[in-house]
Amino acid sequence: MNSPPVTELSDRARDIFRLVVESYIDSGQPVGSRTISKLSVLNLSPASIRNVMQDLEEAGLLSSPHTSAGRMPTETGLRLFVDGMMQVAEPSAAERAAIESRLSATGPIEEALTAATAALSGLSACAGLVLVPKREPVLRQFGFVPLSERQALAVLVGADGSVENRVVELPRGMTPAALNEAANYMSAVLTGQTLSEARVTVEREITQGRAALDAASGELIARGLALWSEDGAQRPVLIVRGQANLIDANAAEDLERVRQLLDELEGKEEIARLLDSARSGAATRIFIGSENKLFSLSGSSVIAAPYRGQDGRVVGVVGVIGPTRLNYARVVPMVDFTAQTLSRLIG
Repeated sequence: MNSPPVTELSDRARDIFRLVVESYIDSGQPVGSRTISKLSVLNLSPASIRNVMQDLEEAGLLSSPHTSAGRMPTETGLRLFVDGMMQVAEPSAAERAAIESRLSATGPIEEALTAATAALSGLSACAGLVLVPKREPVLRQFGFVPLSERQALAVLVGADGSVENRVVELPRGMTPAALNEAANYMSAVLTGQTLSEARVTVEREITQGRAALDAASGELIARGLALWSEDGAQRPVLIVRGQANLIDANAAEDLERVRQLLDELEGKEEIARLLDSARSGAATRIFIGSENKLFSLSGSSVIAAPYRGQDGRVVGVVGVIGPTRLNYARVVPMVDFTAQTLSRLIG
């Protein structure tokens, strides 16, 4: 259902809607007309407020879990609130100091990224997420293990000790001796290069006829490097911290939703793809509930912001995931500040 623009709501409806959303975000419970009458300075009776809330429900902005219960914002209502009514405040001095202190320690950038997720998780009472920049391994050693006449297991060892295995299709006429020749060539010529650098080197040497390889070996090397590069680009690295924060006092009433969310967090690749879609944005993005099919069952929200490297290009995304009733006005600037701090640290 398409919601009406904020400008089409009357002042009274807008004030009541804002109070319902803010009260729901604060308590996690449906909000009744009597509660709104005590909160507001509108001098309206509970009956009058109830009528306005009914109109907001018919507009698709509020819903009622039970006939006698109060009302809570729908995902459509939350989107309207976030886009058109939310008053965002800067992180407090204490929040900024907490984030900066966690990220200021010297060490590998991975440690800073892990610290960023922990800081966001602790401050937001959500789970912290960070999409790590895709880093190509520096190559140290290669090997090929024959599996059949048409397939071999290609083994790549990185300078950091990481080991990658891939099954590659062998060109016709590839002999065990040619496999060894290809492996020896790769180890001798390509050691110390990244995958992308190695691909350029191989293409240049083959084109210029300088590679001491037959056609089958050259084809195998090019095929193996292409496979490794493609797989690496499609395998984002995601760090998640603070899943326990998702099981709050209100979660006892909705354990199935929490279980579903925790299951979704186990599927890091899907979460990483969602965060990766925030790389193209210039600012913080907010995904609410079933707006993304990944969270259609758990009803969760993600707030994510890109962070940049030395050349100003986006290299990763940092954010949080939590229930749709999370405090957007507080968490959005917190995520944005963390992304800015990471950008300064990396840049």
